[in-house]
Amino acid sequence: MTDETKNVGSRINLITGDPKRAIRKLSFPMMLIMILIVSYQIVDSIWVAGLGADALAALGFISPIFMVIVGLAQGLGAGATSLIARCIGAKDKDNADNAAMHAILITAVLSVVLPVVLILLLKDILIGIGASSVLTLATQYGQIIFAGSFALLFNSVGSSILRAEGDMKRATYAIAISSILNMVIAPIFIYTLNMGISGAAVATVLSSSVAAVAIFYWILIKRDTYLAFKFKDFHFDPKIIKDILGVTLPASVEQFIMSVLTVGINAMLVIAAGTTAVAVYTAGWRIVSMGIIPALGIETAVLTVAGVAYGAKNYKNLEISCHYAIKLGVFISLVLAVITYIFAPNIAWLFAYSSNSGDMIPMITEFLRIFCVFFMAIPFGLASTAVFQAAGKGTTSLLLVVIRDLVLSLIAAYILGIVLHLGATGIYWGIVIGVILGSAVSYLYFRLFLRGLKREKMGDVNISEFKGERIN
Repeated sequence: MTDETKNVGSRINLITGDPKRAIRKLSFPMMLIMILIVSYQIVDSIWVAGLGADALAALGFISPIFMVIVGLAQGLGAGATSLIARCIGAKDKDNADNAAMHAILITAVLSVVLPVVLILLLKDILIGIGASSVLTLATQYGQIIFAGSFALLFNSVGSSILRAEGDMKRATYAIAISSILNMVIAPIFIYTLNMGISGAAVATVLSSSVAAVAIFYWILIKRDTYLAFKFKDFHFDPKIIKDILGVTLPASVEQFIMSVLTVGINAMLVIAAGTTAVAVYTAGWRIVSMGIIPALGIETAVLTVAGVAYGAKNYKNLEISCHYAIKLGVFISLVLAVITYIFAPNIAWLFAYSSNSGDMIPMITEFLRIFCVFFMAIPFGLASTAVFQAAGKGTTSLLLVVIRDLVLSLIAAYILGIVLHLGATGIYWGIVIGVILGSAVSYLYFRLFLRGLKREKMGDVNISEFKGERIN
C-alpha cells in the first residue's frame, strides 16, 4: 500500500468516524482558508481606503453584485459536497465519482455564461442600486473582477470536491498561496503602477488564477484523489444534475439574499445617514466577516460530516455534528467578540488612516461593538441550515435564510432605522435582532427535522422486526 493510498484511506476514515473529531479536523483548516480570504479582502479595503471614501463606497456597491458569483460558486460547491458526502456515507463510490465530474461540467458552463451577462448589465445594475455618484470607479473595478470570475468558480468547486473526501491540506495550500500573493501585489498594482481601484481588481483576479491552476493540476492531471476523474467513465445523468442543483440553486439564492440584504441596508443607510454610512458599513462588515469565520468554517465541516451521516442513516452522528458545531462555534465567537469590543477603535483606524476618511473612526467603532452580539447568534443558524444542505434539503435551508435575512433583519432594520428615526445605529441593531430571531427559528426547525428522522428510522426497524417474526 502506497503512502498516497494510506492518506486517502485515513481521510475517508476521518469523515466516516467520530463526528466531533471530524468537525475539528475539517473546520480549523477551513477557518484558516477563510481567514486568509477575508484578510486579503480587508487588506484590499485598507489599500482602497487610501484612495478616499468614494473608492471605498464603490467597493461597497460592487460587493452585493459580486456576491451573486460568490453565491453560485459556494452553492455549486455545497451541492457537490452534499451529494458526494452522501454517496461516500452510503458506500457508493461510482456515483461519488460521477457527481464530482458533473460538478466540474456545470462549473465550465457557468464560467462562460456568467461573466458575459454581468459585464453587459453592470452599469444598469449599478445605477439601479444607487451607485450613480461613484459609477465610474465601481464600473472599473467590477468589469475586471467579473471577467476573472472563472477562477473563483473553479476554486470554490474544486476545493469543495477536495473537502468532500476530507482533503483539507491541499485546499488550504491553494487558497493560502492565492491570498498571500494578493496581499503582496495589491499595493503594487494600486499605487506603484498607478492603476488605482482597477489595480485592486487585477491583483485579485491574478491571485485567484494561481489557486485555480493548482487545484486543476491536483484533481484533473495528477489524479491522486479518492474521487476518480476519468472522463472515459463519465456518464451524463440528469438525476445527478438535479440533485446537485437541488442544493446549489437554493444555496446560491441564499447568497443572493445576502446581496439583496446588503443592497437594502445600503439604501436605508443612504436615506438615514448618507454615503459615508455605506463606507462605514462596508469597512465594518469586513471585520464582522472575519469574526464569523469560525462559525462559517464549522458550518462547512458540518456539510461534509452531516452529509456522510445522513447517507449512512446514522442520525445520532447527525445530531452530534450539529450540536457540537454550535458549542464549538459559540465558544470561539465569544472570545472573538470580547477582543473585537475592546479593540474596536484600533481596528477602525485601519480603515480611516488617511485624512480623507479619519472622521469614520467613531462610526466604525460603534458598528463593531454592536455586531459583537451578532457573533454569538450566528453559529446556531449556520450549523442548523448546514444540516439541511447536507441532507439535500436545499429548499428548507433557503426558506430559513429568507426568514432570517429578508423578513426579520430587513424589517427590523427598517423599523428601527427609518420608522423610529434611530439612523444608522438603529439599522445596525435591526440586523442583529433579525439574526438572533432567525437563528432561533432555524435551530428549532432542525430539532423537528431530527425528531422526524428518528421516528422514521424507528418505524423501519419495527417493520423489519415484524417481518422477521412472520418469517420465523
